[in-house]
Amino acid sequence: MTGIISKIVIFLEMIKFSHTIFALPFALTGALLAAGGIPSPRQIFWIILAMAGARTAAMAMNRLIDANIDARNPRTAGRAIPSGRIGKGITLFFIIAATALMLISAAMLNPLCLKLSPVALFFLWLYSYCKRFTSLAHVVLGICLAAAPVGAWAAIRGSIDPPALLLGSAVLFWVAGFDILYALQDLEFDRTAGLHSIPVLLGVNGSLRTARIFHTIMIGLLFTLFNSMHLGVMFMSGVLVAAAMLLYEHWLLRGGNLKKLDAAFFNMNGYISVAILIFTAADLLTR
Repeated sequence: MTGIISKIVIFLEMIKFSHTIFALPFALTGALLAAGGIPSPRQIFWIILAMAGARTAAMAMNRLIDANIDARNPRTAGRAIPSGRIGKGITLFFIIAATALMLISAAMLNPLCLKLSPVALFFLWLYSYCKRFTSLAHVVLGICLAAAPVGAWAAIRGSIDPPALLLGSAVLFWVAGFDILYALQDLEFDRTAGLHSIPVLLGVNGSLRTARIFHTIMIGLLFTLFNSMHLGVMFMSGVLVAAAMLLYEHWLLRGGNLKKLDAAFFNMNGYISVAILIFTAADLLTR
C-alpha cells in the first residue's frame, strides 16, 4: 500500500497537479455564467471531475510522449519518467484511468459533453506532438484549456453559445501568452534539439511582445463578454484586476530578465484565474 501511495504522490508531482488552479477556476466561471448563478452541487461535482480527469490525462500523456526529450534537457532530466522514479507502464495506466474519469463525468453531465469529449482528447493528444513540427504549440495548449469554460457552459446549458466562445477564446489567448513566457527557459535547448516554439521563432524580445499582444486580446475579449452578457461592476472589477496582474507579470520580465519567471508564470496566473472566478461569483450573487 505504501508503494502505491508513493507512486501516486510521484505521479501527481510529475503532472503538476497544483497547476490545475490555472484552468479549473475558469471552468467554474463558465458554469456560473451559464447558470446565471450557482449551478447544482451535482453539476459542479461532475464538472470538477471531468476537468481533473482531462487535465491529468493530458499532462501524463505529455510527460510520457516527451520522456526522451525531457531526458536530454538539463531542466527536465530530473522529472519522474526520465529519472526512473515512475515507469512508462504505470503512467499509461494513470492516463487510461484519467481518460475514463473524464468520459464518465462527461456522460453524467449531458449527451453534448460526451459527444465533445473525443474532440477535447484529440487536442490534448495533438499538443504533446506540436513542438516537433510547429511553433503554434502554445496556441494548441490554449485551445486545450479553453475547453474548460466552454465544456462547463455546455454542461449547464446543453449547448455552446457565443458567451462561452468569448470566455473560451479569452482563456486561449491567456494560456498561449503565458506558455510563450514559460517556454523562454528552454529556448537554447529547443534550438539545439530542433524543436519548435515562439521563442525559437522570434527570440526573447519577439516572444515578450507576442505574449503582451495575446494578453491584451484576452482582456479585450473579457470586456466583450462583459458587454454581451450585460454583466455588472463586480465582473468589470475582476477584469481590471486581471489586467493589472498581467501588467505586473510582464513588468517582472521586462528587458528579457527571466530570473522571476516562476513568480510571473505560476503566482500571477494562478491569482488571475481565481480572481476572475471570485469577481464573477460576486457579480452574479449580488444582483
